[in-house]
Amino acid sequence: MNGLYPIFMQLKGKRCVIIGGGSVAQRKLLGLLDAGADEIWVISPSFTPRMDSLAAEGKIHCSQREYTDSDLSGAWLVFAATNDKRLNAAIAATADRLGILVNAVDDAGNGSFISPSIVRRGDLLLAVTASGASPALSQQIKKELEALYGPEYEEITALLRRFREKVLNRLLDEQERQSVLKLAAEEAAQLKRINIDMDEWLQSLLHRIDRGLT
Repeated sequence: MNGLYPIFMQLKGKRCVIIGGGSVAQRKLLGLLDAGADEIWVISPSFTPRMDSLAAEGKIHCSQREYTDSDLSGAWLVFAATNDKRLNAAIAATADRLGILVNAVDDAGNGSFISPSIVRRGDLLLAVTASGASPALSQQIKKELEALYGPEYEEITALLRRFREKVLNRLLDEQERQSVLKLAAEEAAQLKRINIDMDEWLQSLLHRIDRGLT
């Protein structure tokens, strides 16, 4: 595997289909829910208890039966996540023929995309993959990223989003904007409090820039 193009997709309003009802399928399902997917269909003769619970809550749609090619109708993204390698390959081939994005969980080469290991901290999303060569390596690096970028980064990222909106409204000079936002990103992780006065922070950063303290 090489030549992969990394991309983050908006899944809201997109029909996502998972073929399979085991632990691997559940992991893919939870990843879709974390990403905001709101139209998820799962097809399998059986489901994990967690899947049953999510279906009962109305968060996903479950069809308890064998897969048919018609299950891919209208799909935007598909996971072939059964415990049958040949069936997964057949699903991937059909989806590819229909122009649908598909991931075959047991053979990265069969699909049109692979799922990276994800660290999610609010708006901050870190993804890593070894392109199918070593999922274990991806998981190892994911753990390192989780330790390096802890839960506090959810608040830090939210703070920087609010600050960026203020800067875009207040500063007209593009170079000055970029300088301020760069300094803010450098300082954010060191702030002792998240409820900082945005105006004071902006003035402090502008003062640093004026004095050449960047």
